[in-house]
Amino acid sequence: MSIKRQHNPYASSIKKEQDELVIQYLPAVRAMAYRLRERLPSSIDVDDLISIGTEEMIKLSRRYDKLQNDSFWGYGKKRVYGSMLDYLRSLDVMSRANRRLVKLVNKEIDKYLAIYEEEPSDEYISEITGEDILKIREARDGAKIISVMPINEQITIYSGENTTELVEKDELLEVVKDILLSFKEREQMIIQLYYFEELNLKEISEILSISESRISQIHKKLLDKIRNQLGNSDG
Repeated sequence: MSIKRQHNPYASSIKKEQDELVIQYLPAVRAMAYRLRERLPSSIDVDDLISIGTEEMIKLSRRYDKLQNDSFWGYGKKRVYGSMLDYLRSLDVMSRANRRLVKLVNKEIDKYLAIYEEEPSDEYISEITGEDILKIREARDGAKIISVMPINEQITIYSGENTTELVEKDELLEVVKDILLSFKEREQMIIQLYYFEELNLKEISEILSISESRISQIHKKLLDKIRNQLGNSDG
């Protein structure tokens, strides 16, 4: 004889409350995904980012204790964003081969920028480096994905060494602050808007009336200075 499972009104109430939390903050997840997508190559589908963020939010809703945290979004925002970054890391744009090509492409872009104050075409870089144009495009897309990662992770990717083993996170932040003091005021503002306000290059360009290529160059300049100061430069 089968035993009919009894309905648990308390459990149902909790589940309903959790589902309502997810529904309430879905627009925030969508907005976060679209903001991040604006800084990424066209090959990244915003629906994938939304899906990843929603899955993480569902998991968080099951663990959320409103007595401990009075704001669900305050509790989950960083974790949802982190889940999207984890997805980007899984795309294998940071393999050693890709990393080598990204560094080579960045080097040629910097040279071209210094002369012409704009970024070169994929065709130009392909001709200069002798690399297949499709690989050049992949490398430039990879560089865009890398650029949304935390600064310490970017340094690790480009240097090929584990930055966290060389310097503690708090110490790295102090290094970044010291280096920023050596930057001009406008350059400091660009880093602030990009990393802390999470604006994309186009938005920063419109605010400061400066080309997107120049903003990209300043971003690379910061990373190079950090690597040099940490003794990680590999030329």
